[in-house]
Amino acid sequence: MLRPMRVADQFAELEAQLPAGWADVRLVLRVDDASQASRASALLGPLGPGRSGSQLNLTVPRGRVDLLRRLLARLDRDRIRGQVELVTYAEAVVEPEPREVPRAATPPLEEAWLTALGTLPDDWSDLYAEVELGSSDFLDQGALCLAPVNPARPDRGLAFRFRVARTYGYGASPDMTRRCLTRMDERGINGRLRIMLAQSDTKSVATQGPVWYVGGRAV
Repeated sequence: MLRPMRVADQFAELEAQLPAGWADVRLVLRVDDASQASRASALLGPLGPGRSGSQLNLTVPRGRVDLLRRLLARLDRDRIRGQVELVTYAEAVVEPEPREVPRAATPPLEEAWLTALGTLPDDWSDLYAEVELGSSDFLDQGALCLAPVNPARPDRGLAFRFRVARTYGYGASPDMTRRCLTRMDERGINGRLRIMLAQSDTKSVATQGPVWYVGGRAV
């Protein structure tokens, strides 16, 4: 009779399949013995797992993967068996240097938005986008135009970032995002739009959507 694979070994196999530039990973641990789920949740406590019955949900940034390995090994020492499954992962984003964007080098922001959406799969559900303004002169008006999408400025550069949720969850709707970008075009605010992260067909369980980590911070 084959012995069940240890949870730490299961994660090691999953980790080996991740791309070199992965930034964070979302996992599910299904504990075989439901009576051990509370103990498993307590052992994984430093990573803040969510729990639903005997299922534990974990989102782990790459910087804490060593901790995850140690905690899974602790589960194995306590003879807690289960199945570790990979739900999704995000790749690291290379932060660009703040710069002035020449007006002639970029299309209108509404057009850029529609073009960017056209590159996504038909079942996309959540995304994290950035508008990098063409000039520091646009910061105040840009912030005003983007206010309905709850933008964040990650640093003292020229970029605003925001989340978009297609059907439900945390983020502005695609139509609201388009209207905000149209207002920026009408005011002569130019810049460069890009989609930094995107996921398809997410199914939130007792959450407001996926959690991404950029530069070690949840967004």
